[in-house]
Amino acid sequence: MGNLTPSQQSMVEVFQQHMNAEMAGDLEGTMATMTDAPHLHNIPVKMGGVGREGVRQFYANHLIGKFFPPDVEFINVSRTIGEEQLVEENVIKFTHTMTMDWMLPEVPPTGRRVEVAVVVIVKFENGKVAHEHIYWDQASVLVQLGLLDPSGLPVSGSDSARKILDPNLSTHDM
Repeated sequence: MGNLTPSQQSMVEVFQQHMNAEMAGDLEGTMATMTDAPHLHNIPVKMGGVGREGVRQFYANHLIGKFFPPDVEFINVSRTIGEEQLVEENVIKFTHTMTMDWMLPEVPPTGRRVEVAVVVIVKFENGKVAHEHIYWDQASVLVQLGLLDPSGLPVSGSDSARKILDPNLSTHDM
């Protein structure tokens, strides 16, 4: 991270603290990295929270400690850092062995393997996280869980995430 401004370096550090606290199940540590009026939106499932109490409730009831199964693997693909935002592109791999309300509300564990590309857009204000907008291909996840038949649909399963990790993989010919 050699060419970052001090402000950009601070954003990276605060976001890492934020993610470390989430993964450790530390609600107060997670909230300490956020502004007084944050919002969080998991776009494909319209889940999240608005305002400090709304975000706290979302984290407490649907995310912290319920984030990912134990075999989760995060692979960072890219990070773009601007003046007020950072964007992370990741591939996340896991076995669906637990309820994951934030990604799969009302879907009981299937025991199936998932590989999905996820993009997180994080805005900062006064050195803290002001919002997170999180995007992923929900159709790809549902195909991998056996909940969506891809026949005749322009969707794929884990191949889309694998293509991000290896651009030389074959491309689907339409």
